[in-house]
Amino acid sequence: MYITPAIIEELEAKYGVPRVISLTEEFDERGYQLVKNSLRQSRYHDVTLVIVKDGRIVVNRKHNYPPSTYRIPSGGIHKGETFEAGAKREAYEETGLRIKLVRYILRVLAHLTYQGEEVEWISHVFLARSIGGELRPIDSKEIAGVRLAELEELQTTLHQALLSSGIKGLHYRAALTKAALKEIRAEELEL
Repeated sequence: MYITPAIIEELEAKYGVPRVISLTEEFDERGYQLVKNSLRQSRYHDVTLVIVKDGRIVVNRKHNYPPSTYRIPSGGIHKGETFEAGAKREAYEETGLRIKLVRYILRVLAHLTYQGEEVEWISHVFLARSIGGELRPIDSKEIAGVRLAELEELQTTLHQALLSSGIKGLHYRAALTKAALKEIRAEELEL
């Protein structure tokens, strides 16, 4: 794993110590294979971004999602890039926005399972602020759409869409988003 304890310590010193939680989610075969492919590259993590723009939260949709199914952006830090550079790159690729990391809000120790197998995964969740760019997917091969969502919509309609999507990996994203939103203070949405 190339997100080392020293890197985590630096992030915590700069962006605060996050709440640490555990989640266990059953994946379907396709989702589990995507996770396993990441492990072959020694990647056991993702950075998940709650990006605030104009008092709303940025969400995106991948091509294989049902049309009404959006989630907060996430992706991997590449070997050799700093955590911050990787988070900013992922935000730009998936949303078209340049961001500033604001606070390290949550570290999720995930147990992702499929037919009795289990992978340990870590999601590093950050609150971020849009500081420029145009809201549109740059990596259009991966991302089908991006838009702004109200907090209430993210907690209700979009949460339900993730759960009813038929994609078990999105159950993890729904649980992770719900936990992350509990950590955000109302005034932070006015960034």
